[in-house]
Amino acid sequence: MATAHTAPTAVPRATASGATLAVLKSETRLFLREPGSLFWIVVFPTVLLVILGLVPSFRVHDDGLGGRRVIDLYVSVAVLLALIMSGLQAMPPVLTGYRERGILRRMSTTPVRPSALLGAQIALHGAAALVSALLVTAVGRTAFGVRLPGRPFGYLLALLLAVACVLALGSLICAVSRTTKIAATIGSVVYFSMMFTAGVWVPVQAMPDALRRIVQATPFGAASQALDQAARGDWPSWAYLGAVAAWTAVAGWAATRTFRWQ
Repeated sequence: MATAHTAPTAVPRATASGATLAVLKSETRLFLREPGSLFWIVVFPTVLLVILGLVPSFRVHDDGLGGRRVIDLYVSVAVLLALIMSGLQAMPPVLTGYRERGILRRMSTTPVRPSALLGAQIALHGAAALVSALLVTAVGRTAFGVRLPGRPFGYLLALLLAVACVLALGSLICAVSRTTKIAATIGSVVYFSMMFTAGVWVPVQAMPDALRRIVQATPFGAASQALDQAARGDWPSWAYLGAVAAWTAVAGWAATRTFRWQ
């Protein structure tokens, strides 16, 4: 009886593992066939940085910014923009569409769990955001002489926390949206809010004191400050890192509690 019980369980595990890998490969091919998403996630933040870098006044050192230039600040802003594009604009409609069309429900009858599809989408959009961040940093350095982060490990820690945060927020949007239209609407509202707090229109460092204190409590306001500190050569404030981590934990918990496969 023991053999009859244990032997069948080994095969499904191997089958599930292979099926999960197959899902990842399939989702990767589909993701790479979406030039629109790839442009907005990977290319657009760099294009925006180049456009801003061509403004002469943005390349002038400003005493009000601690002797830095506006373009120096916008490298970290463009990095956050890539994350926001990926997690809040691109990912939620895809996952909501899968659920709306019943794909996640049908997957529950196969050896692979629907969570494999969710994991694949999170991994792909997270990887795309990181590639975009690397491209922005490289172009900022080569085209406009922006210094590389003075605290690379602190910068990487802040960046990875920001990636986790935006993916958690994107998952929460998907969880509370019954249709792709709702996901797109909610995602757009959150997207523009996060763009402001990340400093896309006005760098957080240049905001009035009262507004800056409010923005620093938001996930991307805190992330912007943490990245900027690491770029300057200081270790990111644990208060900012903790704020991003707290938002990640809350959004992730809420997404887990409210997400439905059908």
